[in-house]
Amino acid sequence: MGGDLADARVWASELDAVHGRFVHRFNRSEPRESALAYLRGLIAPLERKNGWTLAEQAGHAGPDRIHRLLNRIEWDADEVLDDVRDYVVEHLGDREAVLIVDDTGFLKKGTASAGVQRQYSGTAGRTENCQIGVFLAYATSRGRTLIDRRLYLPTSWTEDRERCRRAGIDDSVDFATKVAIAKEMVRRAIAEKIPFRWVTADAAYGFSKSWRSELERADVFHVMATTRHDTVVTRWAIDHPVHDLFPGLPRQKWKRRSCGDGAHGRRVYDWARVEVRPWHQPDRRHWVLARRSVARPQEISYYIAYCPAATTLNELIRIAGSRWAIEECFQTAKQECGLDDYQVRRYDGWHRHITLAMAAHACLTILRARQLNAGNAETDLPS
Repeated sequence: MGGDLADARVWASELDAVHGRFVHRFNRSEPRESALAYLRGLIAPLERKNGWTLAEQAGHAGPDRIHRLLNRIEWDADEVLDDVRDYVVEHLGDREAVLIVDDTGFLKKGTASAGVQRQYSGTAGRTENCQIGVFLAYATSRGRTLIDRRLYLPTSWTEDRERCRRAGIDDSVDFATKVAIAKEMVRRAIAEKIPFRWVTADAAYGFSKSWRSELERADVFHVMATTRHDTVVTRWAIDHPVHDLFPGLPRQKWKRRSCGDGAHGRRVYDWARVEVRPWHQPDRRHWVLARRSVARPQEISYYIAYCPAATTLNELIRIAGSRWAIEECFQTAKQECGLDDYQVRRYDGWHRHITLAMAAHACLTILRARQLNAGNAETDLPS
C-alpha cells in the first residue's frame, strides 16, 4: 500500500513537470487545469479513457470541460508537441538514437471523423473503416517514445474541400502521401537538431528511392526495409533486383543472429549482406541486407543500408531490429495512455488528443528509464 502511494506521488510529480513544460501555451486557467486533469486521466487505471470517464476521474460533473479542451478552446497542439519533444530529448537524448517511422490505425464508425475511410490498417491486419496516423518514434538504450504525429488524409477527403471544412481541416492542408509525411517529420527532427544517428522504417516507407536518396544527401545513416522487387546499382547492373543478390551466396556468409526480443522471445534469423553502389565516398558504404527465416528459409526480407564504412553486420542487424520499438510504443500508448480512446471528429481535436497521449507516454517512459537506471546503480554498488 505504501509502495503504491509512493508510486502515485512519483507519477503525479512527473506529470506536473511535463505539464509545466507547456502550461504557458494556454491563455486561461481553465484549459491549463483541464490539460493536467486530462494527462492524469490518461495514465489512470481506467478501462476506457474517453470524455466521460476522464471527466469523472477529474471530478467534473460532465464532459463539457474536456470537450472544450479538445474542440473549442484556442491552443496550438504543434507548440505543445515541441515542448514534449524537448522534454524527451532532455531526458533520453542520445547521439546513437534511432528515429523510427510507422503508421497505426484507429478503428472508427461512420464517415464524419477527419480522414476516416475504408483503408488498410496494419493494426487490424485488414481493410477497415479507420483513421491512419503517421508517427515518428525516438528509440534509445534507455527508452523509446513517440515524438511526432500527423493524421493521414486520403484523397477522398482532400478532393472534397467542403467535407474537409466540416471536419475543421483548413483549405491549406493538401494531400500528402504517408512517405511525404514521414519525410517531413525526419526533416523537422534534423532542423531541430534532435540527437540521433539512424533512421529506419518498414518497406511501405523504405521502398521509396527518393527518400533514401534524400537521407543520403543529408548524410543521414539508415537501414530501410524494402521489397524483393526493389533494385540497386551494382558492378553488374544499374537496376539489379535485390532478391537476385543472395542465391548462390556461400553458406558461411549467412550468420544466425537475434535482432532483439519480441512478444514470443528472441527474434532469431539468418542474416547476410552484400555491398552495392561501388562508387561512393571512401568512408561510407551501401549494403543490401537479407533476413531469412530459420524455420522457413524461403521467407526472406530485405533492407537497404547507408552507413559508415566501419559498420558491422551486427550493428546493421540491431538497427533493422529496432524498428519493432515503435510497435511497442503504439501498444503501450494505446493500453496505458489512451492513445486510441478518443471521441473527437475534428482534425485539430485528433492532433490535440494524440499530443496529450504522447505526453503521457513520454512521462511514463522517462519514469521507467529513471527507475531502471536507479536499479542498475543499486546493482553496481559495492557489497
